[in-house]
Amino acid sequence: MLKTQEPGFWDDVKSAEAHMKTVKDLRKWIESYKELHDAAEELKLAFEYTKEGVLTEEELDTTYAKAFELLENLEFKNMLREEADQMGCILKINSGAGGTESQDWASMLMRMYMRWAESNGYKLTVSNILDGDEAGIKTVTMQIEGDYAYGYLKGENGVHRLVRVSPFNAQGKRMTSFASVFVTPLVDDSIEIEVNPSDYTWDTFRSGGAGGQNVNKVETGVRLRYNYKDPDTGEVSEILIENTESRSQLDNRDNAMRLLRSMLYDKELQRRMAERDKIEASKKKIEWGSQIRSYVFDDRRVKDHRTNYQTADVTGVMDGKIDDFLKAYLMEFAEGK
Repeated sequence: MLKTQEPGFWDDVKSAEAHMKTVKDLRKWIESYKELHDAAEELKLAFEYTKEGVLTEEELDTTYAKAFELLENLEFKNMLREEADQMGCILKINSGAGGTESQDWASMLMRMYMRWAESNGYKLTVSNILDGDEAGIKTVTMQIEGDYAYGYLKGENGVHRLVRVSPFNAQGKRMTSFASVFVTPLVDDSIEIEVNPSDYTWDTFRSGGAGGQNVNKVETGVRLRYNYKDPDTGEVSEILIENTESRSQLDNRDNAMRLLRSMLYDKELQRRMAERDKIEASKKKIEWGSQIRSYVFDDRRVKDHRTNYQTADVTGVMDGKIDDFLKAYLMEFAEGK
């Protein structure tokens, strides 16, 4: 903290902002610890007052529950210690094979994550969306900005399976649908990512709705194609990013480039994790893109196949109440890393 009072501290703005961010993060940890310490002291007093008959057992239970919740929250936050965990994130949903049913399922997942972001105070922006043929969506890319958004949602990577009686099936048959969720860190200016201008090209296109006044008659939508070269194998693959968020082509270009930097950062992050997994082969491993969770509407059950955590509150989950799933994943798989 004393460093911020030194003359010339703000001469290097980027370095100063990074230092202030570190100070802010440390202050949060100190405040959280102090809050837990005070709650623990209050619990000790409450226990003594209960023995003396000053407080009831119900009041003691309430004090205990408050202290326990603070302890769990701090322990939960301690699972998010990786560099990328404190960043915002890019969340992309793709519908699987199955036409309208899968596209409807993808839109339901989009709503679930939107409700989660809203209830947790995150800023959410839809960068690009492609509507389904009859209902739902084929794909959507969303940006969720705020502290620890990536850390909380990184365990959502994988295939989400829905089992229900389909409203699109005239026979009322039970149908199974799939949608894939991909979560990557949303980098900011403090993360240095080199992008070679000779490796990417731009296209523009008209963005808008199905017709009429919704159609943008100017080519404000941008399509960024980047030739990514794997540093280990030398294999070249194309990264394709479309952005239609703004009516300004310049703003869409800036955001598409930010998304590209985020994806390149994530690729490097995944490469490091793969190397670490080779070394720590004895630890549990989660395969990227594997089926992670089943939502069985008729049986009133949502189950995570990695942690075996499940709940009967299907309506609550689809309304964005997924914190218990996020916590179960982090407490099991982030521990010790």
